[in-house]
Amino acid sequence: MPLPKIAEIRTIGLRRHRTDTHGSSVNTDTLVEVRTDTGLVGYGSCYTSKDLVDAAFGLLRDQIIGEVAIEPERVSEKLHQRTYWTGRGGSVTHAISGLDIALWDILGKHTGQPVGRLLGGRYRDRLKPYASLIFAEPEVLRDRLVAAKARGFRAFKLGWGPFGRQSDAYDDLLMRTAREAVGDDCELMVDAGGSQQFWPHGLKWALRAAEMLASYGVVWFEEALPPDDIDGYRELRLRSRLFISAGEVLTRRQSFRPWIETGALDVVQPDVTKVGGLSEGRRIGWLAQEHNVLLVPHGFNTAVGLAADLQLVSALPNARWVEYITPAEHIDGIVKQPFTLDAEGMLMIPDGPGLGVELDPAGVAALAC
Repeated sequence: MPLPKIAEIRTIGLRRHRTDTHGSSVNTDTLVEVRTDTGLVGYGSCYTSKDLVDAAFGLLRDQIIGEVAIEPERVSEKLHQRTYWTGRGGSVTHAISGLDIALWDILGKHTGQPVGRLLGGRYRDRLKPYASLIFAEPEVLRDRLVAAKARGFRAFKLGWGPFGRQSDAYDDLLMRTAREAVGDDCELMVDAGGSQQFWPHGLKWALRAAEMLASYGVVWFEEALPPDDIDGYRELRLRSRLFISAGEVLTRRQSFRPWIETGALDVVQPDVTKVGGLSEGRRIGWLAQEHNVLLVPHGFNTAVGLAADLQLVSALPNARWVEYITPAEHIDGIVKQPFTLDAEGMLMIPDGPGLGVELDPAGVAALAC
């Protein structure tokens, strides 16, 4: 059997909603379609606008076309190594991420195996997804949580919105509302959104908030501090009763090493559509495992990104949850077979070849920009 070679790369920018607006201002997700000279096609996803992904592939194209399409780790590492001036993070690494995921998809289809098995073996065939929701005023928040629970979710992460942006008392009201809405039998997580520009809070606020969140049984407190405050995170983790998590803004495994090795986090959250793909995600996951840190992929992207996350967590022993935006057209609306939760609120990990999902051309076209 001839080795499939990369023949063509195509990108598809997606809007988050069905609107008449086009262009990069409404585009933060880009699908990457890789075609081979043997007819195999793989799909990846980048959490970056199409304009930036196209520019990055313009830089990388002569290093990609003609490459063996079933060697994702080697090809991705070659691209990382050859872009030491223009890469090492940012849009170049994001583009490599989408390519890497697509190559793993191709390798799975070439071998007839799910990507998780090719990543080293499947530790599980299902995992708990958490409904990823934005904070809102109490009545709206309650309605969002009740609706998500009705869709079958038993874990919920609330983020951004007014939390941490008005008062401690209002934050307490939001959490009391959330716990009452979902009941004591469901898990809650909180993302303060400390990566937002000019985040106003430091360690003392984070410690107060962590104690309040722990009183409501919150599982983890995410992005409580600015994303470069590793010393603050280390102190916060040592002094908090609940798990402390971060990592969505970091790219490349080298950036994660000090956070994991110095004990700054209980939960590390690489985004495979930004960090360098599944190849980097696996390396970060095993580094975390060696330091008794949980891995929960940041997954605020597309159905392809969710499928990649599911394959990754199937192949790691230190994974318990996966992020799932709901409702979201760019997840449920672009695949022929939507993801479904079982009676226990668990999500089956696709076991078909590659990523295990098939895109719906009409659904993709409806969101394309």
